[in-house]
Formats: sequence, C-alpha cells, structure tokens
Amino acid sequence: MSIKDFIDSQVKSNDVVVFMKGTPQFPMCGFSGQVAHVFNLLGVDYKGINVLDSDEIRNGIKEYTNWPTIPQVFVKGEFVGGCDIVREMYQAGELQTLLEEKGVVVAGRATA
Repeated sequence: MSIKDFIDSQVKSNDVVVFMKGTPQFPMCGFSGQVAHVFNLLGVDYKGINVLDSDEIRNGIKEYTNWPTIPQVFVKGEFVGGCDIVREMYQAGELQTLLEEKGVVVAGRATA
C-alpha cells in the first residue's frame, strides 16, 4: 500500500482524523495540543495519527492536501484545515455546526 493509499483509507474510514505531532493523549506540539483540546472539549471521538512516527506519513500528508503544516484535520473525508482554522471555527461555533451537519456526534457544546 502506498502512503497516499494509507492516508486515503484513514481519511475515508474515520469520521474525524487528525494528522498530528504526538497522540491525542500526549500531543508533542502546541498546535496539535490545541486541536486535541478542542475535540476533547466537544467530546468528539477522533483518530489521531502521529506524523512523528514516520517521515513518509509526515511528508505524505502534506502532499495529499497540498497544505504545509501539521496538524491537519479531516471530517468525513473532507480536509478542514489546520490549528488556526479549527480554533477559529470552534470559537465561532462553525466547527460544531459542521460536525453536526456531517453526522458526527458532538457530546459537548462548551466554549473556550
């Protein structure tokens, strides 16, 4: 399986996927930590993929989206963006709306 096929399968088989530095339980950079915090506040289950485990994944995800930074967030196969976009969408209530419209369970409606 090529790295593109691996990324494609993860994006398409999980409702919410975050390609991040570290894991949801132990983010290894502030930006990944902010995204994890937002999803934790919302009570959203998501799959975290640690790009530090593999240069192939780290470089592959950047090519897959043509987006230069990590983390990268996908909802129901759609690329949403990185930390700043997710944080701004959350603060405006847009992320919660997007998740609900896509059928992703949002357990909490907390605000930061």
